[in-house]
Amino acid sequence: MIFSDKKILEGIESGKIVIEPFDRKALGTNSYDVHLGKYLAVYKDRVLDAKQHNQIEEIEIGPEGFVIQPGVLYLGVTEEYTETHNAVPFLEGKSSVGRLGIDIHATAGKGDVGFCNTWTLEISCVMPVRIYAGMPVGQLIYFGVDGSIENYYNKKPNAKYNQRTIKPVESMMWKNKW
Repeated sequence: MIFSDKKILEGIESGKIVIEPFDRKALGTNSYDVHLGKYLAVYKDRVLDAKQHNQIEEIEIGPEGFVIQPGVLYLGVTEEYTETHNAVPFLEGKSSVGRLGIDIHATAGKGDVGFCNTWTLEISCVMPVRIYAGMPVGQLIYFGVDGSIENYYNKKPNAKYNQRTIKPVESMMWKNKW
């Protein structure tokens, strides 16, 4: 079941859902709007290697915005730090962003119960678009969990994205054993 606005508020009041900063105006009927943070990153190399730590170059979005280009993968970040202790958070792009030809995640739209961090966005576009820090970029939708949790993400010793940050985080695929 998708959480309603009232159920999301109950989660916030009980501490089972954390959204910082929280703005009541960003709460929808069954979702919460998240906003683009001021940092983007791009990979330094044109060819990425899944077995290597691919380095990124940081970009800070100024008040004039930043024009993203087709054919480039940008890593963005949400302004909001979130925690979910009793639900599965899904991040979806806002339709207004999609109508500008912007995708905010390639494959990683689902979080885990126990995920505690900002969200790294995998941003791509079909034509050049000027984007701005603070613009609504996506919405979090929460699904209830049936059953108890044994392995919360923030308690997993091998979790790769537990370090709290306000900047986008590059792929940590290279840390996997395969």
